[in-house]
Amino acid sequence: MAASRGPTEPEVRAFESTVESIDGTEVVLEETWFYPEGGGQPADRGAIEGVPVLDVQSVDEQVVHTLERAPDFEVGDTIGAVIDDEFRTYAMRAHTASHVLYGAGRQVFADIGYGGFGITDQKVRVDFETSTEIDDDTLVELERLTNRAIWDSREVTWEELPREEALELDDIAFNTATEEGVMADADTVRVVTVEDWDVGACGGTHVSNTREIGPVSVLERSNPGEGLTRVEFAVGPSAVEERAAEHQAALQAANEIGTNITSLPQAVTRLQSEVESLESEVEDLTDTVLTAELRDLDAVGDWQVGVIDDHEANAVGERVQELAGEVAPVLAATGGNGRPFVVVGTDGTADAAEIVDAVTEEFGGGGGGGPTFAQGGGLDADAADVKAFLVERAETGK
Repeated sequence: MAASRGPTEPEVRAFESTVESIDGTEVVLEETWFYPEGGGQPADRGAIEGVPVLDVQSVDEQVVHTLERAPDFEVGDTIGAVIDDEFRTYAMRAHTASHVLYGAGRQVFADIGYGGFGITDQKVRVDFETSTEIDDDTLVELERLTNRAIWDSREVTWEELPREEALELDDIAFNTATEEGVMADADTVRVVTVEDWDVGACGGTHVSNTREIGPVSVLERSNPGEGLTRVEFAVGPSAVEERAAEHQAALQAANEIGTNITSLPQAVTRLQSEVESLESEVEDLTDTVLTAELRDLDAVGDWQVGVIDDHEANAVGERVQELAGEVAPVLAATGGNGRPFVVVGTDGTADAAEIVDAVTEEFGGGGGGGPTFAQGGGLDADAADVKAFLVERAETGK
């Protein structure tokens, strides 16, 4: 039996054929236009004699149609088959769009190789082998060039060429991971050409003119493996919806900050600068407040002791190290919600680590440090209880 006629006659959606064999739910026809899964393109959907086709695979040079149930027809019967028009049309557009995107990559990348391809209901992917870094600007340029080539209504053709002749074509895209394996024993190679744009060895179904593809919207990039960059994009209606969502989001963002879409990048940069400046001011004010609170702790002999609220332990620790000795020979602060921390700084006349060890021995938790600075956390006590313990030690001079 010959291979599927779908790639050479992609516009066929309904046909009649003779049943060659039946094995349970698996049916082989003398001729079929159903496309079997392969080369990154999913199998066609549809029905044979009204029975849904669940899968189509190429097995031992035969196209095997897996039906939803065992058929009522028999070997030798002439059957009617229908290919799902919507999905076949989408697959044709998506597959051709991948060729156009690859042709755009030829213009953008310093070097290029074909690393893979795949179609799902939501999006299409092309894996590029390139040393060029694909950043946001590159993605935008790929999308622009692709849609321009679609708008230019470039003719798409395909032909069978002797294998060696096809491989000698200049700049032919040849996916060694898929097409070469499929065609390894073939005398000929099917070559798809997008007029003045791209040439590739491909066994899939395609539209006859790029204008049939419709809009393409690049979604994202990723790195599926070493030396590969994956570009994913939407085609047709999904691309329209994606673009509309992006436009709506951009308009909303522009309205929120009082500008237009064209000026949005500059406005965002300005806002980021303002936020960074404000964050710096807040940090400075927080440091000033924290310093004032530490200086204002209760004096108990040579110690200053108290509770510091609304500040992180590390921030308190940094300030205690700076102020210990200046404010008092021993500066001890506790704080935190639920399981408080303790921070102790000294001028060397008392051992900060010993003080923290005493606190953690009394209230649990853990800590560490040295003679002039130590801190602990996870204390099983209220900050007020920890302060009372520190005050007692200060009063006894320990």
